[in-house]
Amino acid sequence: MASIRARKDNGMLFIDFRYQDKRYREQTALGDTAANRKRLQKVLDRIEADIAAGTFDYRRFFPGSKNAAKFDPAPGGMVGPVSAAAVALPSAAASVASTPLFKDFAETWYGEKEVEWRRSYKTTLRATLDRALIPRFGEKEVGQISKADVLAYRAELGKATAKGKQTKLSAARINKMLNPLRQVLNEAADRFDFRTPFDSVKQLKTKRTDVDPFTLAEVKQILDTVRPDFRNYFTVRFFTGLRTGEVDGLQWKYVDFDNRLILVRETIVGGEEEYTKTDGSQRDIQMSQLVFDALQAQFEATGKLGKFVFCNRLGTPLDHKNVTNRVWYPLLRHLNLKQRRPYQCRHTAATLWLASGEAPEWIARQLGHTTTEMLFRVYSRYVPNLTRRDGSAFERLITQTLGTQLLPVKTAPAEEAEQEAELLAENAAQGGDHE
Repeated sequence: MASIRARKDNGMLFIDFRYQDKRYREQTALGDTAANRKRLQKVLDRIEADIAAGTFDYRRFFPGSKNAAKFDPAPGGMVGPVSAAAVALPSAAASVASTPLFKDFAETWYGEKEVEWRRSYKTTLRATLDRALIPRFGEKEVGQISKADVLAYRAELGKATAKGKQTKLSAARINKMLNPLRQVLNEAADRFDFRTPFDSVKQLKTKRTDVDPFTLAEVKQILDTVRPDFRNYFTVRFFTGLRTGEVDGLQWKYVDFDNRLILVRETIVGGEEEYTKTDGSQRDIQMSQLVFDALQAQFEATGKLGKFVFCNRLGTPLDHKNVTNRVWYPLLRHLNLKQRRPYQCRHTAATLWLASGEAPEWIARQLGHTTTEMLFRVYSRYVPNLTRRDGSAFERLITQTLGTQLLPVKTAPAEEAEQEAELLAENAAQGGDHE
């Protein structure tokens, strides 16, 4: 009996039927959806009706099939009658129904979604579309882009070299380039009722965030050696846990000297003022005395230049790449310290707070985390070493609280106890005295 089934490897539908006592299977380019099955069922009904009437024309239904040649008339022969109800079936190379070109649908999708995004994200995504995705998939219909196309593109990215470097693109970078493609095709599949080619395509595994904080001795060494005009900058970075964009975008109106608070409300991304990374990033950071003194000294230096705390002579925010390459890395090389990104200043603040025994909830709030989950997940391996939590603190607590009250009492072995009990019983029976 004729049937409609889906291939296990790609989910595409095919027709399975018998004609002239032989079994034939014909692949389609239709994904396994209720609408496509209904569409194919109508075609299959017509095929079976033509076969029963003796009017079935294989090539009319399957023009691109290799099987069609078996039923073509001999040269000079007559072509058999063709069913007026016959409908050409989409072959594996045909489009799914009629879907727009990738370049057109990507623009539609971008226009609908950009209201949700931060300006920096829009810039990044726009560049990915224009430089990578549209040149590669732009002239293809969204319904024609297959899983094989996606995997082939991912494989090419895995062999590509990072811009300006000799290393391959990282797994994280490849995932970022594929994510817009995934979103566009998933949306198209939902709108035009076909199976997304990203079905079962997982993101590449990425390495955990590298947490490599500085020791307190290294922090002192850096602050004692750094250029004087950047000492306040790095003091604030090391002892507040501010992100790069947050410290670069810090404005004087958000520095509350009276209450000793730094109000994190805005950030700098790509040289432009932005809303903070998340709503949870909006927070009030308490100033230690060291940070308070550094900010007061900074106010004397830049308080009249403009609204930004750390700025150049024109009053505009610092360029973090310039600071990293011209100040930070040369300083680490000069001190023979391991090269680490300035972001490690934030990790250093977190580990130093943990080492000092501050409450995890308070530390999480200072860092802009809504819960302590990320705090323990990211910094857990540093907590035992920094806080010396090896069981000795519990031992000291027990000793200081209970003293020697619970010293173990020496007891006789079981055999001696039994002999003593027998002797006592014997003495009692004889009416004797015992000590």
